[in-house]
Amino acid sequence: MGSRTGVILTGLIIGILALVLTKFGNPPNMGVCIACFLRDTVGGLGLHKAKLVQYIRPEILGIIAGAFVVSLGTGEFRSKGGSSIVTRFVLGFLMMVGMLIFLGCPLRVALRLGAGDLNALIGFLGLFAGVGAGTYFLRSGFSLGKASVMPKWTGAVMPVLALVLIVLFFAVPSLFIFSAEGPGSQHAPALLSLAAGLIIGVMAQRSRFCMAGGIRDLLLFRNFNLILGFLVIILVTLAGSLLSGSFKLGFNAQPIAHTEAVWNFLGLALAGWCAALLGGCPLRQLVLTAQGNTDSAITVLGLVIGAAVAHRFSIAASAKGVPVFGQYAVVVGLVIVLAISIIPHFRSLSVRGSETHAGN
Repeated sequence: MGSRTGVILTGLIIGILALVLTKFGNPPNMGVCIACFLRDTVGGLGLHKAKLVQYIRPEILGIIAGAFVVSLGTGEFRSKGGSSIVTRFVLGFLMMVGMLIFLGCPLRVALRLGAGDLNALIGFLGLFAGVGAGTYFLRSGFSLGKASVMPKWTGAVMPVLALVLIVLFFAVPSLFIFSAEGPGSQHAPALLSLAAGLIIGVMAQRSRFCMAGGIRDLLLFRNFNLILGFLVIILVTLAGSLLSGSFKLGFNAQPIAHTEAVWNFLGLALAGWCAALLGGCPLRQLVLTAQGNTDSAITVLGLVIGAAVAHRFSIAASAKGVPVFGQYAVVVGLVIVLAISIIPHFRSLSVRGSETHAGN
């Protein structure tokens, strides 16, 4: 668990950087959003054709690079993984689907709340419920298994790919696709975005910052350390929004958001449940990937493919609302996560029953 001071400082810096990035061009209430920025980056690589959300987000690459470098420097880089890789991929996929129904990750929940978007309050309640459901099954013995030590080069693959993408982004930008309009066309200067990502990566790695982890720790251990970072981001965003005159309290006409409360709740409930079972929200998964955890790298691949599929098959929401396929995807996703959560429990009961029978 991160120290209270480190988590508060990380939340403060993320909140300030989000305001700065928005001031210099990032979409409103989206200074930093792991789900949205992964979606844009996937589009920039040509993995989906949604023209409004295609841009290689340097923040994402910077987060991985920053966490990678600092973990090498502190000796915390360790290649490990190999536990329940298919399940992790599926959970990462479904987590992204849920976030794209809400239109944001847990970080963006805090940013939207601080700016007055009450739809994010509904989303937060869903996130809390989802993490609560996942925590219940963790308490009941759910586990994705223990990671094994792996050759060092395997853990370095994803961080090195991020470094290569950074070089290509600045040296050969014609390789990528960039939106001419919409959220993908709204971005801060690339060097500023990269610098912000590097700082967030370093801070998040040192503090173990995680939104879903904060709710989990609160429920499991009555530990408030990680959840304080979430509250700090809200307060920083609130102060910045009031000072800039962009604060707008209400549900309607919020930037890049919809007002369908049921789906805001259920979308983040799905995302939160997946995050709890996986051991961390999208930001934490990026940081763990940078530290050499190949299980988290598989989860990130699930997030990436989830973003591509959601935008290729009309699943992702927009400011107009949640499409029918998106509604189906959330319901099916919740059923799948419930099955993933309870099947090991029933298997365990079956094994115990067999052992008891054999003993008799």
